[in-house]
Amino acid sequence: MKTSPTQLSLRELRKTCQAVQVVERWNPHARIRQDLFGFIDILALCGAETIAVQSTSWGNVPARARKIAESEHLPAVREAGWRILIHGWRKNPKTNRYELRVQDVS
Repeated sequence: MKTSPTQLSLRELRKTCQAVQVVERWNPHARIRQDLFGFIDILALCGAETIAVQSTSWGNVPARARKIAESEHLPAVREAGWRILIHGWRKNPKTNRYELRVQDVS
């Protein structure tokens, strides 16, 4: 994938949401990316709705769903009323366009 899943999700969310922000960060000491609450890459404010997005490749959607389900922070995020989405991306070889698979795990 030439364009990262996060960049694709940002582009998609900015079509309909007023504020979109990457909330994962690079930890140089551990040399890993760390997601907000262990599973959120992007936060989007869409009207009265807050959307937490985990962005990944198409084939990794089930693994990310398991990761979210196992998070100790999941109950608090749900109690806050945030919608939790997984964006899975792949490039269609026939059309040469990216396709989005959205799984709602709210």
